[in-house]
Amino acid sequence: MADSIDRLFRAVQAAQTAKPSSSRTARLVHSGRAKIAKKVAEEAAEVIIEAMDDHHDNVVRESADLVYNLTVLWAAVGVKPTEVWKEMHRREQLYGIAEKLSKRPAKARRKRPAAAVGKRG
Repeated sequence: MADSIDRLFRAVQAAQTAKPSSSRTARLVHSGRAKIAKKVAEEAAEVIIEAMDDHHDNVVRESADLVYNLTVLWAAVGVKPTEVWKEMHRREQLYGIAEKLSKRPAKARRKRPAAAVGKRG
């Protein structure tokens, strides 16, 4: 899988210097980060809808679209697939292959006392 995404990433990088009229990828790359990010969100929503409707084959197709658009977004913001693989490996070493890191550090997750809620100081 990583090899396929690495090849896709190289093709997306090549599209960054191509004319927008040369391919769908070149058009998307030249449309800007906001448009690319919206495409990622759109494809993620489509995966969710198809999964909720239990449409296996559509989940597969929409997931491929999501991976494609995510790869385009990575290129647009300067993230290399190897950086993502490195982070996944780091997490696996810390938490196991099926775990995901919390979005907030442990200290920030602690609840503040009720009296402190809404107070600034």
